[in-house]
Amino acid sequence: MLLDRPLFRRLFHLGALASRGMTLGVRGIAIDPQGRVALVRHTYVGGWHLPGGGVERGETAHDAMVREIREETGIVPQGPLRLQGLYRNVVAAPRDHVALFVVSSFTIPKPKQPDREIAACAFFPADALPEGTTRGTRARLDEVRLGRPSDPNW
Repeated sequence: MLLDRPLFRRLFHLGALASRGMTLGVRGIAIDPQGRVALVRHTYVGGWHLPGGGVERGETAHDAMVREIREETGIVPQGPLRLQGLYRNVVAAPRDHVALFVVSSFTIPKPKQPDREIAACAFFPADALPEGTTRGTRARLDEVRLGRPSDPNW
């Protein structure tokens, strides 16, 4: 059988990747002891978002979340992250998916300063989010904080 041959299997998977083109990103919900949630404002897209980004080749979603939340907010997770869910990001692209993690315990050794990618990073009361907080961010926070049913689409 052809699928038993390693080269054929590799070519089959490469063909599937090229024709399907799915991407995977991560976002994180980090709520501090005062009940405030970390949000970021990017330099290249409007609105306030949960911190996150793309999963790089050879990287797990968990490792990408640890890296992205540190790069975008200065947050260093302490202990395990909890996978909240996997969502289809219909706003970005039909085949884009986002893994959402909850960061329960963390430190911030050094506050995040604006840079090329992040215009601002701040903590906001979860029940008083800033104007411009994206619909997807608000929906995910309501699912986690208020126990609302998850929508499979970001």
